[in-house]
Amino acid sequence: MTPDLSAEVSAAVQQLLDVLAPASDRRLAEELLRASAGMIADHPATLDLKIAASAVVEMRDAYDVFAPYRGRRKVTIFGSARTKLDDPLYSQAREVAARLAKNDWMVITGAGPGIMQAAMEGAGREQSIGVAIRLPFEQGANPVIAGDAKYVSMKYFFTRKLMLVKESSAFVCLPGGFGTLDEMFELLTLTQTGKGVPVPIVFLDTPGDPYWERVAEFVDEQLVARGLVAAADTKLYTITDTCEAAVEAIDHFYANYDSMRYVGDQLVLRMKRAPDDAQLSALNATFGFLCTSGSITRLKPLPIEVKENDRVEFQRIGFAFAKHGFGDLRLLIDTLNTYAVAEGAS
Repeated sequence: MTPDLSAEVSAAVQQLLDVLAPASDRRLAEELLRASAGMIADHPATLDLKIAASAVVEMRDAYDVFAPYRGRRKVTIFGSARTKLDDPLYSQAREVAARLAKNDWMVITGAGPGIMQAAMEGAGREQSIGVAIRLPFEQGANPVIAGDAKYVSMKYFFTRKLMLVKESSAFVCLPGGFGTLDEMFELLTLTQTGKGVPVPIVFLDTPGDPYWERVAEFVDEQLVARGLVAAADTKLYTITDTCEAAVEAIDHFYANYDSMRYVGDQLVLRMKRAPDDAQLSALNATFGFLCTSGSITRLKPLPIEVKENDRVEFQRIGFAFAKHGFGDLRLLIDTLNTYAVAEGAS
C-alpha cells in the first residue's frame, strides 16, 4: 500500500526524484522513496527501523558488487562450511567449480571455508563472487576471495540468500547442515511456486556417499506420498555423483531454452529453435493442461519485448499459463531442449 504522505513530504520526494531517479525507473524509485518516508512517518520501534535501514544498506552494497557482472552467467554453489580439505566432497566441489568456470560461468558462494572455499579454489579468484554472512564463529572471508572487490559481507541471512539466488542461472548443492538444507529447500520453494524462474538445480554427491539420494527418499516417501508436493516437483532437481554429469545437466538446460517472461497473462518462452508443426502438436498434447485457455503457439517478439529489446533475437512460444505446476513447466523446457539435441545430431 502506498503510504499517505503529507503534501510537504510528497513535494520533498518529488524533488529527490528530480535529482536522483532516471526517467526509465522513476515510478519504482518513487515507490521506494514513498515507502521509506512512510515508514519513518509511522514512528516504528527502533529495532524495526534498524532492520529496515540495515537491509537497504546491505542490498545497496551487494548490488554494487554485482553490477559490473550483470552480463555474465553465474552459478551458485551451496555446501557445508565444515567440510575438511581431505574430504572427497572438497575435491568434488573444487572440480565442479573448475569445470563450470572453464565453460565461462562465474561462481557465487557464501565466501566461507569448506565447500565454499573449495568452489572458489576451483573457479579461481577472477571467476568467483563471495557473499558472506557475519557470524560469531566465522571470521571474515576465505583466503581465495578476501580483499577482492567481488566480496560482500552481510548481517542478515535473508538479504544474503537474496543475493545468492537473484543473480544465478544455475545451482549446485553439495552436502551440508541446516544452513545448506535451508538454502536448498528455499531454492526449491521459489522455483516450485513461481517466485523464481525455472533453473537447473543439481544435487551433487560423491560416489558411494548418497547424501542427496537419502534426502530425495525423504521427499518421495514423506512429501510426495502424503500429497504435500506434486510428483512432478521432483523434476525440479537432478541428483548425480559426478562433476561431468552435473555440468552437463546445467549446460543441457540451456541447449535450446534461453529465458522466459510474463506479458500480461501470457507466459513467453524464448529459445534458439522453436518447435515445428509436429512438435508443437505434441507439446499441446502433452502439456496443454498448463494452459488456462487456448493453446501453446509460436510467437513473434511481443511489442513490449521489442520496445525493451528483450531477447528479440530468439524464437518464441507462448500460452496462458495457469501459474502452477512449475514441475511440469520444467518438463516442458526439457522437451524444448531435445529439439536442439536432435537438430545437432542430424
